[in-house]
Amino acid sequence: DQGLMFGYACDETEEDKPLTIMHAHKLNSKHGDKRTNGTYPRASPASKSQETCEYEFDQGAAVPQLVHTVVVSTQHTNDITIEELRTQVMQRVVLEVIPKHLRDEQTINYINPCGLFVIGGPKVDAGLTGRKIIVDTYGGWGVHGGGAFSGKDGSPNLW
Repeated sequence: DQGLMFGYACDETEEDKPLTIMHAHKLNSKHGDKRTNGTYPRASPASKSQETCEYEFDQGAAVPQLVHTVVVSTQHTNDITIEELRTQVMQRVVLEVIPKHLRDEQTINYINPCGLFVIGGPKVDAGLTGRKIIVDTYGGWGVHGGGAFSGKDGSPNLW
């Protein structure tokens, strides 16, 4: 195998990764924890998240100041309203992950902005293999070589 892999370390978090990518990972992790421990019984496995942060530059260093936008999309059962889902995700995931000092009344929160997300997973996820490699690595600030981590097809007998 051949490939070019790029990444970077920074001092924004104790994990030495950018704040936005760590928050995105923590949002998905919190979602998974709440789903598996029964706190969040109508949540289904698929979820995705993204965060946009406002930065100030201090002597060449980008310093996070405020979370501008949070996006969380979560698969769910069909017996919950979109309003109830959005309230639960906001209270049980977003507000528990994003620290108060990084949020304000202008922080934009998009919870399932495309609406219902009842069916998920590889059976309905159309597209190319490896198209989400950036979210799984360092986010949009770091260059990536383009290699995918895995194949797409969950069942080779679909055809």
